[in-house]
Order: sequence, then C-alpha cells, then structure tokens
Amino acid sequence: MSYDAELAERFQRLLAGVENVTSKRMMGGVCFFLNGNMVGGADRSKAGERRFMFRVGKENEAHATALTGGEPVVHGGRRLGGFYFVDADRNSGETVEDWAALAVSHARGLPPK
Repeated sequence: MSYDAELAERFQRLLAGVENVTSKRMMGGVCFFLNGNMVGGADRSKAGERRFMFRVGKENEAHATALTGGEPVVHGGRRLGGFYFVDADRNSGETVEDWAALAVSHARGLPPK
C-alpha cells in the first residue's frame, strides 16, 4: 500500500464538520479517527488501486452488504469483520458519503480513547 495525498484529502472532506477527527499515517496510507476510534482510511494498493477503507463495525455488516461499491477487507487470507474497501475511482458522491456516514456512526457509538 502507498500514500495517496489526493485520496487522503478526499477522505478528509468526507469528514468535514465532524468534530474530534484526527489522522495518522499508517499501514502505508492514512487513517482517520473520531475520538481515537478508527473511522477508516485511504491508500493505493500494490496493484495501484485507489481505495477507501471504512470501519463500519461487525454489528453493521448487514447494512454494509446492502450498500453498493464495497467489499470486505481480507488481510493475510483472513476476512476482517466490520472493515470494507471501496474503490475510490469507481465510487464517488452519495455512495462514498453513505459509507462514511455508517463508519462515523459506528465510531460515535464507541467510548472515546
């Protein structure tokens, strides 16, 4: 994975108006946190795919599978529950906003770190 400044900026704009958001470069990209809890991130895969990653939580899996454009994150051959990749070049506007809203809602429901 590699850092993509334009994509990171797009993700940050999705969180405009949300208070207590911080960011940290990690996992080769950048991740965003709400009150210390991960909302998601943005990166470029080894294959060059520009993608967003959203942490929606395991309890929101049914809602997440109903949204368009996402696929579960698989790392090391293992599916990470509650995490989804969304192709940033094929999805924009309302689709990405819906994913961001679900991820922010999940993070708001967690105790601050």
